[in-house]
Amino acid sequence: MAQQDMGDLQSQIDEIEALSSIYGDEWCVIDEASRIFCIKISDSSDHPKWTACLQTILPADYPSRAPPLYQINAAWLRGPERMELSNSLEEIFLENAGESILYLWVEKIREFLVEKSLSSDSVEESELRKTMVTEEEDYDDEEGLPDYSVLKNTDQAHLFVDQIGGEELPEIKHGEPITDRRSTFQPHLAMVVTPKQVRMVLDKLYENKKIASATHNIYAYRIHCEDKNTFLQDCEDDGETAAGGRLLHLLQILDVRNVMVVVTRWYGGILLGPDRFKHINNRARNILVQEGYAESPEEAVKGGGKSKKSRGKKTK
Repeated sequence: MAQQDMGDLQSQIDEIEALSSIYGDEWCVIDEASRIFCIKISDSSDHPKWTACLQTILPADYPSRAPPLYQINAAWLRGPERMELSNSLEEIFLENAGESILYLWVEKIREFLVEKSLSSDSVEESELRKTMVTEEEDYDDEEGLPDYSVLKNTDQAHLFVDQIGGEELPEIKHGEPITDRRSTFQPHLAMVVTPKQVRMVLDKLYENKKIASATHNIYAYRIHCEDKNTFLQDCEDDGETAAGGRLLHLLQILDVRNVMVVVTRWYGGILLGPDRFKHINNRARNILVQEGYAESPEEAVKGGGKSKKSRGKKTK
């Protein structure tokens, strides 16, 4: 058994070196000790239309006996499409049992994205994307706001992820709620260093019936990849169109890292228009200040605008 484990380890090392060489900056090491990796995959390197993030964890007995644990993050990947792609990856594993398959998985996802790109101009595709708009899409879009249409839905992890163990649930902090025209917004925060912890936080929050029944649970997170000095960052609107991207934009502006912020909204029946984004970001910033991840606006002015949390949580 020990010899087999050493063989698996060497196979993993060889595979990771090859993937890093092939995909360059698209390949990211999240936690080498825990064998957690991520790769950003697009339909085109020049003008990408569709992008997804494949996050994987390599078990000790991969590739000899077990498949990689994985999740695919993409806001548009839902229902039948998600099932179709997941089935394709599982077929690759079964057809190549005992062999390294990450390269085959990456290229299968890329092939899937290319096919989707070719059909994206159809009327049916346009109608599908329109259904992702909520009843409150009456906001004025901000010029220059980054596109966060990818790398979302971390909570929609594939069933393989349920097999992952050994990580502790991060402590979850809850901020003060605010109510405007019967809509209530409350922030929650946790320190996260792996995608698994992101899901653990979401699962724990959803154990609360009040949070689980809320109209929206918008979230964003940033995890620092020390080996390449890059970030694994993700967000989710949960039906509140563009809210997740704006929340992630806030985390980027504040340059916080290894943190996840969730803002829960209970809709009160009165449309708030752009004010809802103001409340979401204000609640998020409030809990970041409360937990020492950022300065208050007054402190930022006195200190020249530099965040105390730009390199991690400040010491108290």
